Amino acid sequence: MEARLNVFTNPVAAKVLKHLVSADKPVADSSLPAATRELVLLRASQINGCGFCVDMHSKDAVHSGETWERLNLVAAWREATVFTDAERAALELAEQGTRIADAAGGVSDEVWANAAKYYDEEQLGALVSLIAVINAFNRVNVITQQPAGDYQPGQFG
Repeated sequence: MEARLNVFTNPVAAKVLKHLVSADKPVADSSLPAATRELVLLRASQINGCGFCVDMHSKDAVHSGETWERLNLVAAWREATVFTDAERAALELAEQGTRIADAAGGVSDEVWANAAKYYDEEQLGALVSLIAVINAFNRVNVITQQPAGDYQPGQFG
C-alpha cells in the first residue's frame, strides 16, 4: 500500500504535522500518567480506523513498558479486568470525545463527571488536548491512507 500523499515531504502537510507534534508536548509534560496517555491514543486510533497510529502507539506503549495483554484488550475495555477505574474513565472520555458526531450532545455530563473524579484540572486539560490532537493525526493518516506496520518505536522523536 502506498500513501495518497507524502505528508512528511508535502510543504503544507509537513508544517501542520510539525505543529501537531509540538501541540502534544504540553500533554507529555503534564502529570497525566503515561500509561493513560497510551491507552487513550490507542483507543481513539482504533475507533477512527487509523492503522498507522494503532501500529505506532501500540509499539510505543510496549516499548515504554505496557503489556500486550492490556493493549489487546483496549478495544474491549468495558469487559476487561486489567484497567483501573481512572483508566476506564479516560477511555470513556476518549470514546465520546472521538465519536462527537454520533452523540447529539457530545461528551455527556456523566462521563465528564466520572473523569473529573480521577483527574485534576491539569490532567483533564491534558486529556482533552490529547483526544483532540490524536483525532487530528488520525484524520490526516486515514484521509491520505498512510500504510501501517513498519513503524519502529521512537521513530519520530
